[in-house]
Amino acid sequence: MLPTFVIGLREGLEASLIVGIVAGFLGRQGRRDALRQVWLGVLAAVVICIVVGVVLEIISADLPQAQQEGLETVIGLFAVAMVTYMVVWMRRHSRDLKGELEGAAGQALARGSARALVAMAFLAVLREGFETAVFLLAAFQASTSPGLAGTGAVIGILLAVVLGYGIYRGGVRLNLSRFFRATGVVLVLVAAGLVMTALHTAHEAGWVNFGQRRVADLSWFVLPGTPVSSLVTGVLGIQPYPVLVEVAAWSCYLVPLLVYLLWPQRRLSRRASRADEPSPVS
Repeated sequence: MLPTFVIGLREGLEASLIVGIVAGFLGRQGRRDALRQVWLGVLAAVVICIVVGVVLEIISADLPQAQQEGLETVIGLFAVAMVTYMVVWMRRHSRDLKGELEGAAGQALARGSARALVAMAFLAVLREGFETAVFLLAAFQASTSPGLAGTGAVIGILLAVVLGYGIYRGGVRLNLSRFFRATGVVLVLVAAGLVMTALHTAHEAGWVNFGQRRVADLSWFVLPGTPVSSLVTGVLGIQPYPVLVEVAAWSCYLVPLLVYLLWPQRRLSRRASRADEPSPVS
């Protein structure tokens, strides 16, 4: 439930922030006609994302076992790639996110282009919704309790909408940098678990047959149907019998990304500014 809650909350809040800023600009300009188009665009993007998720689930369910495991592997790795890009991008832009969005919206209005704002809201919801659909699908496939996973996703998305509306109305102040860093840590843990799960399903699909030596026996600890199993296997992706290739990939993904995510922001900013400075001419 925790992974899907964080996914729904984080992705939903990103989309809510963009839509809220666009709606606020249009409302202050008295462009109610364009505002209606924004809501229609948001609704269309949500419907498209739901359809994509349902189609992927139907295709996966109708495949033979080996091909189903292969598709789950592809979806899992795609979700890992998306969350990695999202975490890295947000690490760099979270402090200035709102200002950048307001600047882009202001420039669009200055050019008299309400369509650009409608497209901005539509594409924002479509992008975040598509990422959410793929990531949630991978999380559902790895979860031991799809019902709880779905409940967590719904609660996270609803909370994101409430927070986004509160920020839009000015009644809620949120430190976006700290928020995205905290949720980023959880998402990195979930993504590392998806790496292990993807390698596990890849082996069952017959794609990965090396590094299958067991490194531990956790069957006494990870009992199916228990809360511990839901946490260790459902969230962290650790199997009752982890093998060498899974543990190695989990470590190689988790450790560097956590170090990057938790490294003090000021040091990263200094290094980036130094890299942008022109080199002295000898």
